[in-house]
Amino acid sequence: MTRSRHVNVSVDLSRVRANAEAIKRQVGPGVEVIAVVKADGYGLGAARVAAAVADVADRFCVFSLNEAVDADLWNLTGKPAMTLSPPQSADPQDYLRHGVRPAVMSAEQAAALRDARCVLCVDTGMQRFACPPGEVEAALRAGGCDEAFTHAARVEAARRLVETVGGRARGLRLHAAGSALLNEAAARLDAVRPGLALYRGAARVSTRLLEVHDSAGPVGYTGFTPATGRHGVVPAGYSNGLRPGPCLVNGRPSRVLEVGMQSAYVECAPTDRAGDEVVLLGDAPSEDAVAAAWGTTPQLVLVHLCAAGERHYSE
Repeated sequence: MTRSRHVNVSVDLSRVRANAEAIKRQVGPGVEVIAVVKADGYGLGAARVAAAVADVADRFCVFSLNEAVDADLWNLTGKPAMTLSPPQSADPQDYLRHGVRPAVMSAEQAAALRDARCVLCVDTGMQRFACPPGEVEAALRAGGCDEAFTHAARVEAARRLVETVGGRARGLRLHAAGSALLNEAAARLDAVRPGLALYRGAARVSTRLLEVHDSAGPVGYTGFTPATGRHGVVPAGYSNGLRPGPCLVNGRPSRVLEVGMQSAYVECAPTDRAGDEVVLLGDAPSEDAVAAAWGTTPQLVLVHLCAAGERHYSE
């Protein structure tokens, strides 16, 4: 995807912080909040997001060591981070110098990264980047692990994590809950890892109408006919991550009707003119509304549309 000079991505860091504070209140004392800033903070900018929530989050979560290094999380926040992906390095010093605890998925990885205070990822059904249940005990011993986690979409996976490691009484810190499980008290365990929940409502993506026309017969590549008899063109297309779906034109609900490489058709009203604002995300077209129209997830909507243009931040 490419960033367009004609698309504006506004990130409200105060909204990100408010979301983090709400999560902290929701889970209550004794439950850590591990803020997920992988994929460059879901497209909002990992370093800026981390700085905004540094005194709210207890730790950070990234996909790989490189992400933590690129965002300079340790020097920026003084808070440790943990990875989710298989280890990029077998040298504990590569992690220690950046304040990162690596996730491990086997006894071999755990033994190699024991000095980096590795964290064991346990497979509870996701079947990805995780230690099989039958090898968990050996991996915990090899790494001297004091923490274990799982990737979970359902509360049953959190319960399976507890069962697989032998219960919470053995002193391991356990976590399973991402954004989808924050409302499940049984899934919170010792920590939660919110990702999408941090970013909801914090990004606004907009552009401007380049042209507006009274539609004369079939329009565009597919020969569509706007219900209003009028259409406009915006300078954003599928090279910028855009797909057909809801938008706002001059604050009025409308639709992106057809998308080309670097431009798209938008349904317009008689009062719309070239230069008028079109909101592709934010205000009324929420992450969930756009995702439903695209047939995908709100996470993908954020990552795609926040990469569509240059980011601008408000505190």
